[in-house]
Amino acid sequence: MFTGYALVVLAALLWGMIGPLSKYAFQAGMPPVEVAFWRAMLAWVLYAGHAVALRRVVIGGRDLALVAVFGVVCIFGLFGSYVLAVQEGGAALASVLLYTAPAWVALMAWKILDERLTASKLAAVAATILGVAGISLGGGAGGDLSTGAVFFGLLSGVTYALYYIFGKAVLARHATPTVFLYALPVGAACMLPFFDFGPRPPSAWISCAVLAACSTYGAYSLYYAGLRRIEASRAAVIATIEPVVAALLAFSFFGESFTPLGYAGSGLILAAVLMTILGGRRACT
Repeated sequence: MFTGYALVVLAALLWGMIGPLSKYAFQAGMPPVEVAFWRAMLAWVLYAGHAVALRRVVIGGRDLALVAVFGVVCIFGLFGSYVLAVQEGGAALASVLLYTAPAWVALMAWKILDERLTASKLAAVAATILGVAGISLGGGAGGDLSTGAVFFGLLSGVTYALYYIFGKAVLARHATPTVFLYALPVGAACMLPFFDFGPRPPSAWISCAVLAACSTYGAYSLYYAGLRRIEASRAAVIATIEPVVAALLAFSFFGESFTPLGYAGSGLILAAVLMTILGGRRACT
């Protein structure tokens, strides 16, 4: 069991590097959406090799259409909005707003999957709304916070939530490498109109390579390996260290910080994550 916890912790640490690594690529002159593009395509090479090694490269017609939609919404939508949130508001803010996802999952599952909207889920949604308000009013370093930072941060949370909704329909029937074999190039293709290719310094390519290999392919592989050893609810709780890691790295390398009200809002969002997870766990016992 200890091995399962360790694997999930490692995955969360790698996910926490996404914002800082993206910011390094921006500083090297690579546009945000191009960073998302290369993250997707370089990870696709690894997933394609994995799918071939498993001999699971075929998806049926109906599921293929769902995977294409998954690529547009959850690859283009999530990868693109997250890097734009990092650019607009910093790595720490982007990671915290990404974790509004469990509240959106609760609402979407209620409307789309006919799941019950329990008191704990409603409390989590309310805490998320208050948390976002606290961050918006408190601001980041210096008290400045753009509308774009909040918009793209919340959009990343919504598209991350849709990952779970699509997962109910697609990921339950196909191996993860098989799904990403088709979804990643679809999402990457949607990004092409939003940037121009050009010469980039080696530091930008190194950042993208680490994002693809470690924070995408590696992190998901470790997380799913951990899930085979421990309960999903426990894994989800452990994964909430991701925004903490991102905030610490952003403070250490870029001097990013929140005001006290911003930290209070961040705490409410993380509390909402725990309420959603623990409430779901009680419903299953």
